[in-house]
Amino acid sequence: MARILLTEDDDAVRAFVRRALEIDGHDVTPAEDGGVALEVLQRGERFDLLLSDIMMPVMDGIGLALNVARDFPDLPILLMTGFADQRERAQNLEAIVFDVVPKPFTLAEIRKAVREALTAHATGRLRAG
Repeated sequence: MARILLTEDDDAVRAFVRRALEIDGHDVTPAEDGGVALEVLQRGERFDLLLSDIMMPVMDGIGLALNVARDFPDLPILLMTGFADQRERAQNLEAIVFDVVPKPFTLAEIRKAVREALTAHATGRLRAG
């Protein structure tokens, strides 16, 4: 399946999402903030999707998305957040972010969002909807 870079500062959410994606056979590499995720990418590891929370210390998901879009333009980005104002901030990134998944989400919802992002990227469709 896909290699996914999962960036989430909350240990419980990171573990939940990782397990959810591994159910579908994905290889998930966890990172606790955007700075760590960027370091992983800069080491040359290849991924099929970046799934990142928005609100994080060190480097938030929007900062990470901007860096990834500049340095790794072929890597699709899916964001997640529990804050409406952060979701609105991310809407300004429509050209580089596939979608923003609202928290809380169910196991089925996050699996579906990832599946849609991967399918859209494979078929050349950038945005959800």
